[in-house]
Amino acid sequence: MLKFYFNGAPNPNKVALFLEESGLPFEPVPVDTRKGEQFTSEFLKVNPNGKVPAIDDDGVFVFDSNAILLYLAEKTGKFLPPNTPSNRAQLLSWLMFIATGLGPYSGQAVHFRHVAPKELEYAHNRYQYEAHRHYKILDDHLAGSRYMVGDTYTIVDMAFWGWARMAPYVLGDDVFTKYPNVKRLHDEISARPAASRAIALKDKFAFKAEMDEDARHIMFGHLKTKAA
Repeated sequence: MLKFYFNGAPNPNKVALFLEESGLPFEPVPVDTRKGEQFTSEFLKVNPNGKVPAIDDDGVFVFDSNAILLYLAEKTGKFLPPNTPSNRAQLLSWLMFIATGLGPYSGQAVHFRHVAPKELEYAHNRYQYEAHRHYKILDDHLAGSRYMVGDTYTIVDMAFWGWARMAPYVLGDDVFTKYPNVKRLHDEISARPAASRAIALKDKFAFKAEMDEDARHIMFGHLKTKAA
């Protein structure tokens, strides 16, 4: 059975949504990143990058949420658009836009908004700007398209949802008033029963809730290096 290594962060939630939507049998394997479980020798065999999500599909290891989505979609034949060159191009383009743009900039925006020292105004402003820029691109695209790739609900929408549901935490509580088309698709996906199950998956396990000094030094390795 497929093993799904996860926690409750946005990137694992994308894969959890696919698994819940597809009905593919899987064994959830919690990885408590605030305790450093992502750096155990056992987990590094699955993902040498020491991050979740990752999967072990009967000995086939796949890591990075977007790679996992594409792998599972192609394996099952589910949640892909009609097979035309144009649709394939759109699927890959928007999936990589989320993988290399929306996700990383949102993650850095969260760090400098909620974690980093407040005097780092330049970094905060840069990542807020870039996160907003990416959401504006998404909003403009969705003004003319029901889903990210035409009229078909695909893995790109799942990748979008993983971060879009965190948009208020990334950019502030008014974000959905600025990007109504993002909100429209976010709300539609969030209303799906599979989305509720994906979010609830983490509640079946006991993850560390506190971001204490030990967790900070585990999560943000540069702090440990600086202390040494």
